[in-house]
Amino acid sequence: MSDLPQMNPTGRFTGLAEGYARHRPEYPADAIDCIIKQCGLGLASVLVDVGSGTGIASRQFARRGIPVIGVEPNEEMRRQASRESMEPGIPVPEYRAGRAEATGLPDGTADAVLAAQAFHWFDPEPTLREFHRILKPAGWAVILWNERDEADAFSAAYGKIIRSTPQAALTESGRRRMGEPLLASPLFADGSTNRFTHQQELDEEGMVGRALSVSYAPREPNAVVAFTAALGEVFARFAQNGRVVLQYQTTLVMAKRAG
Repeated sequence: MSDLPQMNPTGRFTGLAEGYARHRPEYPADAIDCIIKQCGLGLASVLVDVGSGTGIASRQFARRGIPVIGVEPNEEMRRQASRESMEPGIPVPEYRAGRAEATGLPDGTADAVLAAQAFHWFDPEPTLREFHRILKPAGWAVILWNERDEADAFSAAYGKIIRSTPQAALTESGRRRMGEPLLASPLFADGSTNRFTHQQELDEEGMVGRALSVSYAPREPNAVVAFTAALGEVFARFAQNGRVVLQYQTTLVMAKRAG
């Protein structure tokens, strides 16, 4: 994303951590299974989750018994991740400050490096060099993200409201292309793309919270009121028994460290 510095990829999430943790979806179990199998992850592996945010993906892998290091530059998001509860016996992810382009981790730390819903906020070339550096030989780089499936009528109507905000088009177009740099990089080989269906069932509070958790949602009070009212109208049109279902397509791009 050429306008990345102006987009303030770290600071723009300040103030959103609690809502992000409460309202963002996890990733499909089938996608997590695919990553674990392809990367050969197990109890003795290390997964580095770069741009780990509030730890949504980190916790999903930890619940499979995989040790996770989450790297996140936003202090508020890291604190929220550390506050999230884990079941007894689960290896609690370790969260530390760092950027995708400079994680601060030693060479050859990771069996897999993951960017979940985050790679479009990174500078691709230095990020992939850093991924290559911290991966063990034959380790894997993984990019994973959820995107609305607007073939569904409710998801399309919801998406129309989301896209009405400034910066929405630029951010969402960047997200759609985020796997391309990894597949094109000479630092990685054996690239593949897989897609999965996913969904998130929400009441009206959850739907509004999900919308306000995006970094380009309005924050000025009057704009928030108008945005929320528009979402309420969409909810009223589509809700059944007080719930709506947001449909996603989840994309998984993976490639193996070369050299």
